[in-house]
Amino acid sequence: MLFTSLEFLLLFLPIVTLVNLVLPRRFQNIWLFFASIFFYSWGEPTFVFIMLASIFINYLLALKLDENRQNVGLTKIILDGDIVINLGILFVYKYMNFVTSIFHNYNENVIITEYVLPIGISFYTFQAISYVVDVYRGEKAQANIFHVGLYIAFFPQLIAGPIVRYNDISEQLINRNITAKKFCEGLYIFLIGFNKKMLLANILSNVADVSFASRNNTVLMSWLGAISYTLQIYYDFSGYSDMAIGLAKLFGFELQKNFDYPYSSKTVTEFWRRWHISLGQWFRDYVYFPLGGSRVSSKGRIIINLMIVWLLTGIWHGANTTFIAWGIAYGIIISIEKTLGIPKKLLEHKKIAIAYQIFTMFAVVAGWVTFRSEGVHIAIGHILDMFGLRGYGLFNEHDLFYLREYGVFFILGCLLSVPVCKNLLYMAKNRNIIVKKYASHCLYIVNVALFLVGISYLVISAHNPFIYFNF
Repeated sequence: MLFTSLEFLLLFLPIVTLVNLVLPRRFQNIWLFFASIFFYSWGEPTFVFIMLASIFINYLLALKLDENRQNVGLTKIILDGDIVINLGILFVYKYMNFVTSIFHNYNENVIITEYVLPIGISFYTFQAISYVVDVYRGEKAQANIFHVGLYIAFFPQLIAGPIVRYNDISEQLINRNITAKKFCEGLYIFLIGFNKKMLLANILSNVADVSFASRNNTVLMSWLGAISYTLQIYYDFSGYSDMAIGLAKLFGFELQKNFDYPYSSKTVTEFWRRWHISLGQWFRDYVYFPLGGSRVSSKGRIIINLMIVWLLTGIWHGANTTFIAWGIAYGIIISIEKTLGIPKKLLEHKKIAIAYQIFTMFAVVAGWVTFRSEGVHIAIGHILDMFGLRGYGLFNEHDLFYLREYGVFFILGCLLSVPVCKNLLYMAKNRNIIVKKYASHCLYIVNVALFLVGISYLVISAHNPFIYFNF
């Protein structure tokens, strides 16, 4: 079930919210757990049993860890077993097809598997692993299985994040309040995310799809496709994250933000501190730091640690050479920045800093071209076309049509992806009492109006994909 579906907006969400508001506090977690199971079952009636098995296994192993804290050897075995089980399930459904296809190329007797990828398996698997690891590190195991189940299966962040740490939400599972202010804030954040998704991501995807479907783009169409996808993936994923955070507030939960204007970053390292924040923090805390992080004896070891993290980040996104190449490329750039101290040195030279920020955005755009392409060779071809190096010309009437039709959305997408409007509004509030008093109300009204426009798009159009459901 999609957040941007009529079934969710008109039936599921109102019913779940109203029942949750009238239920006594002690029954709310149970209600939300079963509502989340129903939400996942709507689109994944079979795969819900995999998620339930994940909940049960991680619940039991965390309790076993807690019971045997004095036995260091046993707890290490339990932890290792839990990680193997979780990653094993993830491997079978997400990577087995890719692996068997590779072996089939060398030996035709190897049968290529055809497992279907369960939606959200990467997200809830990482949450389950982090819960058990945190218990191993000293966190108290949760005795109530419905609390663990709700932590892993909570429908707002179940299928595309943000990835939630158990110690960030453990207290909220037991004690939380639903106030009128929090409820209205949650509704407003949801509206913003919905509008990002419906009125920017979905519309810009039309240009991206046309551009990436062609193998002989002009310079203009290559750039239109690359920029369209760069904006689409941002508004698609950040819009989903906003909706998830807003929905969680409706039920009294506070989730961390997952995006912080990443396209305003001055370096690639900064970009990844602002993009998909919860995933970056997960790899930092559960992979990079255990490897030694940057507190190691040599720069060579730092580079190895970073490359491991970024290779795994690429693999996490899917079983495809494009994701691996994408992760390795980021690993190389971030390793260079880390070892040369580029972020600090750039502050000393304004012109160099501006030039490097331009390079950063090009690196990000080129990365998204690789991410979107079906193969590395296709991505390289698209990037070459962006500079006219394959001789398909600068532009044609077809390109100008898309520029005219979608030009307004390009401009809005670029402006809203950086904090220009936010900063202007902040300055206006500080200088004008009337603006300060009524700005929030006006923005609420505007987003409600845009929400109604988005609903009309739902009624007349079936084009409503979510990019990160594939991961």
